[in-house]
Amino acid sequence: MAMAPGSRRCLLLLLLLLLLSVLGAPALGDPGPLEDVVIDRYYIPKICLREAQMGDFIRYHYNGTFKDGKKFDSSYDRGATVAGVVGVGRLITGMDRGLQGMCVNERRHLIVPPHLGYGSIGVAGLIPPDATLYFDVVMLDIWNKNDKLQITTLSKPERCNRTVENSDFVRYHYNGTLLDGTPFDSSYSKGSTYDTYVGTGWLIKGMDQGLLGMCAGEKRSIIIPPFLAYGEKGYGTVIPPQASLVFSVLLVDFHNPKDGVFLEHLEVPESCKRRAVTGDFVRYHYNGTLMDGTLFDSSYSRNQTYNTYIGKGYIIPGMDQGLQGVCVGEHRRVVIPPHLAYGENGAGDKIPGSAVLIFDVHIIDFHNPADPVEIETVFRPEGCNVTTHNRDFVRYHYNCSLLDGTRLFSSCVPRAFPSFLGPNPGWHWAGGGQAPGSTRTCNKQCWSIGARTGQQGGGFKGHSGMDMAVARRVWNFMAHQDGGCGILGHGGMEGLGFQGCPLDPRDFSHLHCFLCASCSHDYEKPQEVTLGANKVIEGLNSGLLDMCAGERRVLIVPPHLGHGESGARGVPGSAVLRFEVELISMEEGVPEGYLFIWHGDPPANLYEQMDLNKDGGIPAEEFSTFIKTQVAEGKGRLMPSSDPEKVIADMFRNQDRNQDGKITPDELKLKSDEDQEKVHEEL
Repeated sequence: MAMAPGSRRCLLLLLLLLLLSVLGAPALGDPGPLEDVVIDRYYIPKICLREAQMGDFIRYHYNGTFKDGKKFDSSYDRGATVAGVVGVGRLITGMDRGLQGMCVNERRHLIVPPHLGYGSIGVAGLIPPDATLYFDVVMLDIWNKNDKLQITTLSKPERCNRTVENSDFVRYHYNGTLLDGTPFDSSYSKGSTYDTYVGTGWLIKGMDQGLLGMCAGEKRSIIIPPFLAYGEKGYGTVIPPQASLVFSVLLVDFHNPKDGVFLEHLEVPESCKRRAVTGDFVRYHYNGTLMDGTLFDSSYSRNQTYNTYIGKGYIIPGMDQGLQGVCVGEHRRVVIPPHLAYGENGAGDKIPGSAVLIFDVHIIDFHNPADPVEIETVFRPEGCNVTTHNRDFVRYHYNCSLLDGTRLFSSCVPRAFPSFLGPNPGWHWAGGGQAPGSTRTCNKQCWSIGARTGQQGGGFKGHSGMDMAVARRVWNFMAHQDGGCGILGHGGMEGLGFQGCPLDPRDFSHLHCFLCASCSHDYEKPQEVTLGANKVIEGLNSGLLDMCAGERRVLIVPPHLGHGESGARGVPGSAVLRFEVELISMEEGVPEGYLFIWHGDPPANLYEQMDLNKDGGIPAEEFSTFIKTQVAEGKGRLMPSSDPEKVIADMFRNQDRNQDGKITPDELKLKSDEDQEKVHEEL
């Protein structure tokens, strides 16, 4: 049977293929021997800062297998990476070519043909002749002998007054990794900073260089080539030979052993009459931080100032120095190196060894134990002939505050007059010109008011357009207020004047009284006291002596003349006090121990004159009537007091020896006679 032409051609093709196969010709689909290395980059990192170039020193891991998967070598199995120079013939040609252009952490599959591997000779007992080799490679490190330190600033404080120099002592945290990211060490895991000197050979060269120029609080990434790190030897089991190192560094603080205290004056009051010196006792608030901003202590958190002498060794030397020359109210930053603070050992669990300390201080007040009362006369009336002495009875207004301005107590209460006074738009200020439209409020100035007609000085005067009834109501209201309005004098309504009482003269709808100083609250009436009777603190008593009525003073009272170390209600211990005082009135006192004194000689027949009804006994009513008569006639005076009746009652009780309600001739004795009898008894 004859074959079709197409079938005949297929048969011939099959016979040809069979013949070629018998003769050893390559079959279809077999590419034949490889001419070059085959590279499969199956993992490429997103960030590739550098590719391996000819002449670079590299470190890598690999697994080597044959085509059938049988392993012939592995760096993993030996537990050590392979290190060498790429592209200079120290590796088989296929590996030299396959490693070039790799990034750190890149992974490649390499197929190396025999002529680029071990050729027709192979490696006895390991790699047969003409073997194709398969490598799985990961690149770990790349560097070059011409490399330099690579420094990247990750963050930096806005303020940087000083940077690290050679011979400085630094404290820093770090994370250390190999170039492929493998961690080898961390200060964070140890819970403490790494502390050392810079530039003295205590660190590897790369770190010595990498820390220079850093600010406290700065973060850096420092990449160190092996020849500036641990070189060919590596370090222990964690840093292999010829390894590049990557350090992420946070500089916590630094100082130099030659450093002194650094001062930064944050806020200094415009008026600074006195500065603190050695021996002064200072009260101040503070926040204490490390250079990285970590708070280790604060007086504010305790709501109590820190109180101490300066320059006497009671506090760390740096603070002793840092507080010299401060003003009251000053805000100051004191930077203290560790050798003037807590040294290498630190303090407690909040101040590490060799730590630089930063104190932000606010000076509340200071004084010296030898300080007297400081007296500043703000106003003294002309013609001041009569002044206060011990035993005098005085009335005064005051404001009491701390030196930082904190108000404590006051006898002055600003208050508004009621609007019943009614409008009177024809009034003007004494200084001339139409009165302002807004109400004057309590402040530190003294004002007076005047009528439209010409007036001299303070006060106001009646005139044809003035409602005299309204003026009298103003007079009566002001004269009986407790807010501190001092009457300057009057003659009818002509020349009527008021001190320290501003009002809106256009409508009399608002009127404020004050002490010619900022007013507070607490007491609505002037304070009353007998000087020298231990009724007020010693410093205030001293400050009220030799004053005239109407005089105003500012007193600075140190604590040893105030409330001392313990303080008092509302007054902190060891606080310096500031008083603004105005003497309202004074009454001449009597000697200590006396309740009444005669202006001349007492009556010879005193008992008979005192026994008004001549019944041989003097009850309290007769005694009181007699004493009041002597006072009214100017023959004697009582111990000044806000309650004369109580003084007279005390006198009666002293004379009524048996407390039977009447004084007999045997009981009545003058104090001078009693004192003489005591002298005789002692003799």
